[in-house]
Amino acid sequence: MKKLITLACTLLFCSSAVSGVAIVVHPSNGASMDKKVISKIFLGKMKKFPGGGEAIPLNLDSGGTSAEFTKKVLGKSESQMKAYWSKLLFTGKGQAPKSLKSDAEIIDMVSKNPNMIGYISEAAVTDSVKVVSKF
Repeated sequence: MKKLITLACTLLFCSSAVSGVAIVVHPSNGASMDKKVISKIFLGKMKKFPGGGEAIPLNLDSGGTSAEFTKKVLGKSESQMKAYWSKLLFTGKGQAPKSLKSDAEIIDMVSKNPNMIGYISEAAVTDSVKVVSKF
């Protein structure tokens, strides 16, 4: 029995570890976005969605999905991103996106504001947000 519980826990952990990253926006957002556009928004190089509306990116706190997003979409490590935002903040050229603690907080904020864009674990997606891309 103990082995069965260990196996079940291992499978549960592995399935969440391989879950992809979903980029989410408000359901009313009709913008089409590829990896390049998403990267520009999260690096502060693009302030508007392709359709013209203001784009407000939201990050997850470091680790897990945040590390996966940073690596897969931005092509950087979390430490490289911290250095990137430190430099921009110091020079007055930018400010890092607001960081939230959980997928649920990202979903809540994005579902209430059509200008926000965030990323969550693909397994956490609900009907209250629209997935524009998966990585």
